[in-house]
Amino acid sequence: MERIRTDICVIGAGSGGLSVAAGAVQMGARVVLVEGAEMGGDCLNTGCVPSKALIASAHVAAVMRGAGAFGIGAVEPAVDFGAVKDRVAEAVAEIAPHDSAERFEGLGCRVLRGWARFTSPREVVVGDVTVRARRFVIATGSRAVVPDIPGIDTVPVLTNETIFELRERPAHLLVLGGGPIGIEMAQAHLRLGSAVTVVEAGRCLGREDAAAAAVVLGRLRAEGGDIIEGAGVVRLRRMDGGIEAVLSDGRTLTGTHLLVAAGRRAELGRLDLVAGGVAHDMAGVKLTAGLRSVSNARVYVVGDAAGQGQFTHLAAYQAGVVIRQAVLGLPAKVRADHIPRVTYSDPELAQVGPTEDEARARFGAALAVVQAEYAKNDRAIATGRTEGFAKLLVVKGRVIGATVVGADAGEGIAPLALAVATRMKVSALAGVVLPYPTLSELGKRAAGAYFAPKLFANPWLKRVVRLVQRLP
Repeated sequence: MERIRTDICVIGAGSGGLSVAAGAVQMGARVVLVEGAEMGGDCLNTGCVPSKALIASAHVAAVMRGAGAFGIGAVEPAVDFGAVKDRVAEAVAEIAPHDSAERFEGLGCRVLRGWARFTSPREVVVGDVTVRARRFVIATGSRAVVPDIPGIDTVPVLTNETIFELRERPAHLLVLGGGPIGIEMAQAHLRLGSAVTVVEAGRCLGREDAAAAAVVLGRLRAEGGDIIEGAGVVRLRRMDGGIEAVLSDGRTLTGTHLLVAAGRRAELGRLDLVAGGVAHDMAGVKLTAGLRSVSNARVYVVGDAAGQGQFTHLAAYQAGVVIRQAVLGLPAKVRADHIPRVTYSDPELAQVGPTEDEARARFGAALAVVQAEYAKNDRAIATGRTEGFAKLLVVKGRVIGATVVGADAGEGIAPLALAVATRMKVSALAGVVLPYPTLSELGKRAAGAYFAPKLFANPWLKRVVRLVQRLP
């Protein structure tokens, strides 16, 4: 058996693990990178990249159907579902070299393809190789949760890890779960010609601002999607030509395909954390504020495996926190209040910081809420995309959160995420000069609305102005 000694052993070559490995090796650390599945992890292969490629094709189909509103003859698109999937695969293939074993070996990493298993607090085994490291970084990602519903083992189940393999369009897609993945995939398949029913036991997009979620769900319903909230699936049965789902309210649904989008759980099962002296429970590894194991100081965790959110950009941020500690020996800890998130529906829904309800519960009367409507933005009017709004949450003159729902909300949240991250004063946001006409003006207009009562409804200010106007 080969034995390797290294400074840092990164277990998992998804977004978080690759960020740690690339940063550490280029700073001079010896790095071993281990991956048992596909390089690039969920984001590249079964998450961010394929889903956004599929959504892009679906958007083109929607534009063709809605072209009449722009004075151009609308047409019903002839969707070649197999060709759409070919395009999805091409997008993945184009990005894959950036995450490849060859690239990371070129940077100086030793890449091992196989599953890592702790044999002691300082060693892991990968196939016939033993790796002894000063530091370990667990970046093993997460897996889709398939709930224990009676009959689920009798029906074919799709998750985000398998749905992109379909070559034939589902006639009627049942989506179990109304979170971001469920809503994104529901709308994409609806626009590509499938009938779609979303079933959510609670409220769809329940983590998001309720008014913003209502905008997204309203569009999905307007496009023909069936959305059922407040009723869960209690039983499943395979039937000729499809699947039957019985709901908690007694209704029965039938469809040809079932997509389960009921959440994800950290993937830690293969690691033998007990042998590694890594304390954990059902929620995952027990960590310090610096993402370090509370029981084995040699071990850090980043990305989905850390259990603090499932976003590629969060994993990259956490990688930076770990690099500062494990590579540079500097103190560092994570903060969570400035991490944005986006649901890539149409319209998009973006959030940074707390939602309005969360902020009201925390700050009470100290919270000020200001909003700007897409319908009053000149660029939105010109492009015919007037659904939605931008909302700022302000406490003591500083932006502590923002919601944007509407066209390109994922882009529009960027300056607002900067405002939250830097604890920017709302006056600075109101004073910035932006190009006209742009959707980014929405954030500036919302910031201006914070000062409007003080400027335009202040009797003392009006008296001062009248006095100044009398002066020569």
